[in-house]
Amino acid sequence: MGLEIIIFFGAILFGIFIYWTESKSNKVYRFFNKVFNSKELQMKPTDKKGFIYKQDVLPRVLFVAFTFLIVALIIEFLTPIAIFSSYLGVSAFASAIFGTLIGTYVANFVLKSGQVIEEQSDSIEDVVKDGLNKGKEFLEDLKNKDTKVVDEAKKEIKEQSKAPEKSARERLKDKGLM
Repeated sequence: MGLEIIIFFGAILFGIFIYWTESKSNKVYRFFNKVFNSKELQMKPTDKKGFIYKQDVLPRVLFVAFTFLIVALIIEFLTPIAIFSSYLGVSAFASAIFGTLIGTYVANFVLKSGQVIEEQSDSIEDVVKDGLNKGKEFLEDLKNKDTKVVDEAKKEIKEQSKAPEKSARERLKDKGLM
């Protein structure tokens, strides 16, 4: 079980390495594309597709499985190591395939998130600046509203303290009703 875990994590690193190298250059895929396809069907120079890079799930799984199958068959026939004759060999073979596929998806996630962060860095900066500007405007509005409220309160106090109004008794006396 320990060897399988080591093979699994090694295969994850191998999958990351394959995906990363193929994202940088897809010369091998271009070579096979030129060999197997006619001039009209060949990929364009701007196309970045590779055996694993920018492939759908099924072609990616098939490529990884067939590559490991060919390597396992070569090892089986050229060396005394018997991969397919025991449970441990088949289990290690499956761990290698599954780990490589997981590694390709991990690398895909890392590269895509790096691209998204790179693209969004300018817009994030703009959002932060806009937020700061709106916050400053809000604080200015609060200061202005506070001074308006204070001014209105002062006016009300002045109006009340200007001239004391006559009491009801005095008003009635002025009218001659009392």
